[in-house]
Amino acid sequence: MSIPRQRGLTEQAATAAIDQACRMLRLPTIRSQFPELAETAGREQMSYLGFLSELLLAECDDRARRRSERRIKAAGFPRDKSLRKFDFDANSNIDPAMVHTLAKCEWIKKGLPLCLIGDSGTGKSHLLIALGTEAAMAGYRVKYVLATKLVNELVEAADEKQLTKTIARYGRVDLLCIDELGYMELDRRGAELLFQVLTEREEKNSVAIASNESFSGWTKTFTDPRLCAAIVDRLTFGGNIIETGTDSYRLATTRARAEQQAVS
Repeated sequence: MSIPRQRGLTEQAATAAIDQACRMLRLPTIRSQFPELAETAGREQMSYLGFLSELLLAECDDRARRRSERRIKAAGFPRDKSLRKFDFDANSNIDPAMVHTLAKCEWIKKGLPLCLIGDSGTGKSHLLIALGTEAAMAGYRVKYVLATKLVNELVEAADEKQLTKTIARYGRVDLLCIDELGYMELDRRGAELLFQVLTEREEKNSVAIASNESFSGWTKTFTDPRLCAAIVDRLTFGGNIIETGTDSYRLATTRARAEQQAVS
């Protein structure tokens, strides 16, 4: 299908032609914004090239935004968490400079691991999701999963003889975020399957984990000492470790709210 072309189009006809062309070329942002941009261009006396660049840059920016949104959705984060909303003042154990350096994603580019270790309510999951979101926005493929869900999926895949495919799928993402590692004891089979995923990703693609147990307590989750040591090695070699401490932000917030209500 071609669009009839002729000189001396009325403004209404030109607008209709642009709308049709944008539909054919799949340029939704230019289609929605060109009237406003054209008005601005006329008011500011832009050159033809300047106006064209504004149109194309608007389309490029919007496409980049939509790609980021798709990557964030594909990551499977359970809730929206950002670094902008993280209260660094509430937890002095966390170095804001280190976190914002991690947000630049150089560690993901190098395939390095990240461990967030601390008690419940200290901000581990918030940081895990927020840094994963930053990675998705930077163009990396990210997947978030609870440790128990991942192990259960691996066990089911092994039973259905789909283990190789499942491990490969988790191996392809640039950043694998594993939350709540250490909350439940894993049997030897589950631990070995998780180890296979970590081995598949070693020194190639990054893994970020959040755990409520210090490394010395991981023997409660991984009961085989050798396997536990190997997993700790995979998750720490060359990577970053952030210890979020023991003071629960949620608990402190609840107590402060209760005190305020008691005073009032």
